Amino acid sequence: MSWLDACTPWRRLGAPAVIIATSLGLSGCLTPLYGSLNGRLVGELQAVAVDPIPDRLGHYLQDQLITDLNGTGSHPVPKYRLSVATRERVQTALVDVVTRRASAATVVIEADYVLTPVGGDAPVTKGTVTMAATYNRSEQRFANIRAAQDAEIRDARTLADQISIRVSSALAER
Repeated sequence: MSWLDACTPWRRLGAPAVIIATSLGLSGCLTPLYGSLNGRLVGELQAVAVDPIPDRLGHYLQDQLITDLNGTGSHPVPKYRLSVATRERVQTALVDVVTRRASAATVVIEADYVLTPVGGDAPVTKGTVTMAATYNRSEQRFANIRAAQDAEIRDARTLADQISIRVSSALAER
């Protein structure tokens, strides 16, 4: 019996029937992160208090984390504390040969986060997230400063998204 003969019954059913049969078999394997938990995860995320993060980067990161975790503006009693420590560096890879100035730079930010219960038990989750944003540099000093700040803000938003997803998945597993 050849491979083509073995597939003949499936060919008669057609591709839509095969796809439907496969999807029905796998329908219970995946659970959405924010779905069908009856609001338990949403309530848990709203009960996360974000500790103050220093510097300008910390301001943007803390604001975005608060928005991601509790976008409702409500202030429930905190059950968890999220502490974040950041490290930032600027790397220049390309140097113009004529002007001897960097034509592009990359802002690299590493954030260490720890989610602990308010009672002080063992951490629920902890980890490190790294993001990098590139920006172009010119001969205008203030344009370079603003471009670096914009890259820093982009990094902060992406870091906050990554941290909130990791915190959400850790709380969903509890």
